[in-house]
Amino acid sequence: MQINSENHPLRKAHILIVDDDPTILSLFKRAMKVASHNCTVAHSGKSALFMLSHTAFDLVITDINMPEMNGIELAQKVLTHFSADVIVMTGQAKGYQYDEIISIGASDFVEKPFSIQEIILRIRRVLRERRLKEETKNAHEELKEAYVDSIHRLVMASEFKDEDTGDHIIRIGDYSSLISRKLNQSDQFVENINYASPMHDIGKIGIPDMILLKPGKLTEKEFNIVKGHTLIGAKLLSQSKSRILQLAMEIALSHHEKFNGKGYPNGLSGERIPLAGRIVAIADTFDALISKRPYKDPYPPEMVYDIIKREKGAHFDPDITDILLDNFETFVDIRNESETLPVVGLENFKLSERDQICIQT
Repeated sequence: MQINSENHPLRKAHILIVDDDPTILSLFKRAMKVASHNCTVAHSGKSALFMLSHTAFDLVITDINMPEMNGIELAQKVLTHFSADVIVMTGQAKGYQYDEIISIGASDFVEKPFSIQEIILRIRRVLRERRLKEETKNAHEELKEAYVDSIHRLVMASEFKDEDTGDHIIRIGDYSSLISRKLNQSDQFVENINYASPMHDIGKIGIPDMILLKPGKLTEKEFNIVKGHTLIGAKLLSQSKSRILQLAMEIALSHHEKFNGKGYPNGLSGERIPLAGRIVAIADTFDALISKRPYKDPYPPEMVYDIIKREKGAHFDPDITDILLDNFETFVDIRNESETLPVVGLENFKLSERDQICIQT
């Protein structure tokens, strides 16, 4: 998206003027009328905050020297709690340096006295920069949506035989980001794993359908072929500069490693397994057990809970296991958002032959 900030007309803005001097407020009203902007005035910082809590403003222009709450305090509150830009003005600049005002996040600093023409030019510049930031953000969001959509389509191409694939890949992202938040990971990590984790099984595109869709127990040879999807996936996702694809490669390679070192492809154990791989390992297993697959019906939640609890410290990281078990109903709710699970009793319910080898190996 090309942005031309010089030729694009500025839309009418809503501006809040804060000053305890009626003469200044009157001057601004005339100036805003000339500039065709909507203007609201406040006589104190307290009344300005009240107005901001009830009305959306594009720009706040505040005097520094006011009783009860000075303009610096007001500017800091505005920039912390609201989305408006701020211009600070004063007739007594002594004691305040330009860089100090800008450092709190204000967009400009104006010394009194000033002309109507000057303040209109200052406002125009700030609003132009504000609009440019908004357009840049929108362009970034559009690219991000296209990027994520491409990822999901790529994943679905590798697993299109699974009738639940579309919801499955979304759920894996939801489970993984929830676990990451509970582990107090950074917002960036939570976001990245939400996008990267759905690619965990992308390597299955290289596994024959007759093996992937086999309803019965896999032979040792067939299971060894299935294991290869981790290496295939890692190769497909390798050598990317994207942090998300780098994380996806790490996940694809490590999400079948086990905490006790008995997983594949590299037999890693404990914290030698990347954190993202340990997270997706339990998220993927939970969803696979509690959902219908070509080779099995969904397992009752009680059975899924017991299987995962039993694998604590063996298949799964103990801390991550505790998070899932402590929030088990939340995970079930995420699963039910896409499709309500059938109510199945535990009587005579057994693991499928396929899961017996996958879970025990």
